[in-house]
Amino acid sequence: MRVDKYLWCIRYFKTRSIATKACKEGKVRVNGDLIKPSREVYPMDKITIRKNQINYELQILDTPDSRIGAKLVDIYRKDITPKESLQKLDLLKYSKDYYRKKGTGRPTKKDRRDIDDWYDDTTKDDNEEE
Repeated sequence: MRVDKYLWCIRYFKTRSIATKACKEGKVRVNGDLIKPSREVYPMDKITIRKNQINYELQILDTPDSRIGAKLVDIYRKDITPKESLQKLDLLKYSKDYYRKKGTGRPTKKDRRDIDDWYDDTTKDDNEEE
């Protein structure tokens, strides 16, 4: 089975074209080698996928005939991703929750209140000086 089709079948990528693109960009390795999307994969091959700033590692147990349900994914692959990589994922989640780039999107309610308080404070200071 082609590696891009395999990754789509076991639900690591939402579409096959996204899986193909990841292979072309060098984000997928089989047994440590950079590969093309058409590379055939076999049971006991080790796949490394760079996705969302994390290196996932899989070992192929079997190849499915077509896309499978999420509950059946563990029949066809064994996840051997190191625990440190998964802990990085938790840190990324927490950092995204508290950090918003300046000027992106609408202000939150809290931001809006802070802005209103700041404007109220500056207008009071200006009136007191006169």
